This record gives sequence, structure tokens and C-alpha cells, in this order.
Amino acid sequence: MKKSLFVLMAIVILANLVLAGCSSNASTTTDTAASDATAKYKIGILAPAVTHGWVAAVAYNAEQRCQELSDQVEYKLYTSSNAEEMTTQLDDLLTWGAQAIVAFPQWEGMEVPIQAAIENGVIVVNFDIEIAADGVYRVAGDNEDMGVQGAHYIVDKIGTEGTVVMLEVPTSGSVSELRKAGFVDTMAEIAPDMNIISYATQFTREDGLKDFADILTSNSQIDAVYSMDDETSIGVLQAIREANRTDIKVITGGGGMQEYFRMMPENEDIWIESATYSPAMVKDAVDMAVAILSGETVDAVKIIPTTIVDRTNYTEFLDENSPY
Repeated sequence: MKKSLFVLMAIVILANLVLAGCSSNASTTTDTAASDATAKYKIGILAPAVTHGWVAAVAYNAEQRCQELSDQVEYKLYTSSNAEEMTTQLDDLLTWGAQAIVAFPQWEGMEVPIQAAIENGVIVVNFDIEIAADGVYRVAGDNEDMGVQGAHYIVDKIGTEGTVVMLEVPTSGSVSELRKAGFVDTMAEIAPDMNIISYATQFTREDGLKDFADILTSNSQIDAVYSMDDETSIGVLQAIREANRTDIKVITGGGGMQEYFRMMPENEDIWIESATYSPAMVKDAVDMAVAILSGETVDAVKIIPTTIVDRTNYTEFLDENSPY
């Protein structure tokens, strides 16, 4: 009898130990799963230190997207004034443990540090800028298509004949070259009799005003203006108002500037257009970084198509918090 009781007690103790062990294992598994579920990707943002304009809006939009993805992303954002400062910040991000870096490297000299980061296993997605580094991803707008769309817009508004002033910006390199090529080639196809007069200017409203004031005195009839930049176009509009000219029916632009958007419905006699090369495209660069870290396969280069903005749809693109 005593022996039977002893055996029964041993069985009960053993059962309790097994149950306790199972409970402990289940708890450990649950804790690990919870930890995995709350893990976030560490993404660094490198952008130029500009307080206004298109470039400033890049940092704004990148940070905005990271905040929208706060359940997936932990981020650090740095802004810099030159390649040396950006290189130091890149090193800081590597020390922090960044798994991916979204960079807008506007200066020469970033090729080597970015290549080193990639070789250390960090995903690098460049915004806009193409550099000589193996394994770097890139998100950019379609400069050539901006010219294509500008040509179609002008022809749609004034027809296939008339005088168009093209404001190119040779100092901007491939940006102006691609936008010009898209415009000129398309015009040759769809409006070969269009008279196109080319002048050089800069991507600023001050230069747009000064240069176009001179252009107006040299040309008594202008039907449309192919401007490549919203800031330039704002200067062009001011020059037209100050000269009391009523012959110009279309002004294009480029970039996606909020101030320019708000001018669109105010100028009923002129069709004001902007072909988007928006700083908000950097959000796609952040999304690409997250997709790669999630194990998705993505194309090494993503080109964002152009969207035309004018008085018919400008409200869809307004953002009162945007610095550009």
C-alpha cells in the first residue's frame, strides 16, 4: 500500500514538472515572437542642409514617409553642407546600425563612402543622383518625359503653329539637356512648323524675371513659353505682368512648387502648367529601402513618370506643410 502511494506521488510530481516545462517553453516562444513582431528596420536619411526650396523638401518628404511607416521603421535624418560632412554622417549611421540608407548625394566625392557602405552589407538607395557605385539603387524622375509632356501641352493649347520661347539652363547639365531633348524632339514630330526660339537662363525666379524681360523687348509676339522650372516660370509671369503683355497663352514649368500651383487658377488668361519632378518622389526611395529589407525583389532603378498639373487638378497636389 505504501509502495503504491509512493509511486502515485512520483507520477503527480513528474506530471507537474512536465507541465511547468511546457509552460516555460511556451512563454519563451511567445516572448520571442513578440520581440520579432516589434523589431523595426533601421533606416538613415542623408540630405543636403537647405532650409527652403526643392532640395529642402526632399528631407521633409523623406522624414514624413518614415513617420508614416513608424510601425516598421526606426530612422535617423542628417543634413549636410558638403561631401565631407555627409561622409561623417554616413559613418555615424553605420555605427548606429543602419540597415539601409536613403541618400541625396549632391556633391562629388560620395562614391567611395557609399561603395564602402554597400560592401559592408548596407542597402543604399540614392534619390535623383546617379553615381558610380556598384550595387546602389536609385529613384528619380523622368527629365526627358517632362519635355515630351510640355510639348504636347503647348500644342494642345495653341495648335501646331506659333512662336514658342524655350528657356533652357545649360549650367544644369543633363537635367536641362534631357528636358530640352524631350521637348525639341516631340515638337519636331507633332508640330514641325512651330517656331522655337531658345534662350539661356537659370532655375531661379530672379533670372526668369530678368531674362524674360529682355526677351519680351526682343519679341513682339510670343504664343507660349517652354520653361523647365517652376521658379523660373514665376519670374516669367512677373515679367509678363510688368510689361502688360497679353499675347502669351501658355507657360510650362517643372518641379512641383506649392506657390506656383496656387498661381494657376489666378491667371485665367494664361494656362500655367507644371510637369512634376516632385521632391515627394523621395518617399518612393524610402519605400524601396523597406521593400528590399523585407526581402522583396525590386528593380535597381525606378523612374517616376511625369504628372501634369494645371488649374484643372492643382488642388490634388497642395500640401500646406511643404517647404517647397
